[in-house]
Amino acid sequence: QVQLVESGGGLVQAGGSLRLSCAASGRTFSSYAMGWFRQAPGKEREFVAAITWSGGSTYYADSVKGRFTIPRDNAKNTVYLQMNSLKPEDTAVYYCAGRRAFNSGSYYSPYEYDYWGQGAQVTVSS
Repeated sequence: QVQLVESGGGLVQAGGSLRLSCAASGRTFSSYAMGWFRQAPGKEREFVAAITWSGGSTYYADSVKGRFTIPRDNAKNTVYLQMNSLKPEDTAVYYCAGRRAFNSGSYYSPYEYDYWGQGAQVTVSS
């Protein structure tokens, strides 16, 4: 079992930056691929970014490509979401998610992830 705890959310002005952190419990973090999803009020949960267990490959939604990055530090059992040039439309609850490395399903689908954090609110004011 893996437990995920997000931190770092908050209120920021448009054009600003935030960094979300997702700390994982357990000794097998390095064997999990990790992702970030977000959900705005009245909308479905949507893919934001993902990174393979080794960190060798990353994936991004078109809406955040060039603005967000998803580094991970396996020594600290932590994955991050660095968000730059934030826009009001980035406002949402952001969720960290984990999946076993041998899962060959789509990184973009929330149904392919086994573990979820509680979510962190990010609000971008115009």
